[in-house]
Amino acid sequence: MNRPRLATIWLDGCSGCHMSFLDLDERLVEVAERAELVYSPLIDVKEYPESVDVCLVEGAVASEADLLKIRRVRDRTRTLVAFGDCAVTSNVPGMRNPIGPQPLLARAYLENVTLNAQVPTQVVPRLLPKALPVHAVVEIDVFLPGCPPSADLIYTALDDLLAGRRPDLSHKARFGR
Repeated sequence: MNRPRLATIWLDGCSGCHMSFLDLDERLVEVAERAELVYSPLIDVKEYPESVDVCLVEGAVASEADLLKIRRVRDRTRTLVAFGDCAVTSNVPGMRNPIGPQPLLARAYLENVTLNAQVPTQVVPRLLPKALPVHAVVEIDVFLPGCPPSADLIYTALDDLLAGRRPDLSHKARFGR
């Protein structure tokens, strides 16, 4: 029997959701026995694979690179999970939305430097006008709120998803859909 193919991705966020994922502790062994982790910042795979069963998406869509990545992920994934408040609402990355990307870049790369002040044009991905929750760009199947979601909430969702069930998290999450 083939195990479900599991992925996690990180867009614009702090990695707190992935840290909470690691807080599954010994339950990570169970998840590893039930699913094949095929893509994640936790493993060294460079290209998002085809035919992923479940993907947890952390972070907001804030750059052109994020936009390309999430569209590719959606095309190649059966069940897409908005993983944490940045993915669900744009949370902290969305705090830049009232001022836009240019004042943010100027503050970071021109005003707060002592040498070689310049806004990068080649290494840092081009920012979108606004940081967006993932569902504003692609269809989301499951919303997993929290900043970060608790390890118990993540486990509950994964337990259902890996068993082929749609999780009902309404009674476990602080808020949700």
